[in-house]
Amino acid sequence: MKRFFGAWLLLSVIVLLSCNNSGPTKAPKYKRHTVTVAGSTSIMPFVEKLSEHFMVDHPGFAIDVQGGGSTAGIQACLNDTVNIGMSSRQLKEQERLLNQIIMCYDGISIVVHPRNPITALPLKAVRDIFSGKIRNWSELGWLNREIDAVTREEGSGTRGSFEDLVMHGTEISDRIMVQDSNGSVKEVVATDPYAIGYISLGLVDGKVRAVTIDGVQPNAENIKLGEYKIVRPFLFVTHGELDRGGREFVDFVLSEQGQNILKKEGLIGAYD
Repeated sequence: MKRFFGAWLLLSVIVLLSCNNSGPTKAPKYKRHTVTVAGSTSIMPFVEKLSEHFMVDHPGFAIDVQGGGSTAGIQACLNDTVNIGMSSRQLKEQERLLNQIIMCYDGISIVVHPRNPITALPLKAVRDIFSGKIRNWSELGWLNREIDAVTREEGSGTRGSFEDLVMHGTEISDRIMVQDSNGSVKEVVATDPYAIGYISLGLVDGKVRAVTIDGVQPNAENIKLGEYKIVRPFLFVTHGELDRGGREFVDFVLSEQGQNILKKEGLIGAYD
């Protein structure tokens, strides 16, 4: 009887301990501080690349990069719904209460399909194409075929800069095809031998060919020399003081490491 009681007591203790110990205590999940950056789709891919490098050395921070366009990013910054806005156009008068930080410079390239034999255009001809005054490639010395011009949507920073630097107050024709990102414009031109569009210099590759404008080839060297004129700044905008994560990310972008990353992508450093 004593043996039975002892065995029962031992079994009860084991069961009690098992109930009270449901397994090893899980370590609390590590939470990272998120910095939200939103705006220009032209700047977005470059900031995504920068954020990947930043987060490797700063595991305590997560950089959430979103698009929406320059105007949307500026408005979100004004409304304090993002930490940092991205703009690929200059700020308008009513937006200048924001702090602006030049992260780098970018040339806007006028691009055509690689099979298009036209390699150079006057700036005025580009303006006439996008205003609808010139509609056929024969007017520019090629075949008798309508020009498939492609522009960006209203609110795009790239479009705003193109209007300022190329159109000079002349309206872009409503007949022109509209795309919502540099990547989309590039894809249209890359698949249509009769298309022409404008994109960030940093996105030009073998799929499209950049046209020489007024005798000047769009490249980093000519931009630094001030010879290629279709150039705009890539801006970070902030509303008030940034928190620690935002400051550290901006400092990284402006550091030698960050600037070298941008230069490898075909952009012009903020200090060049």
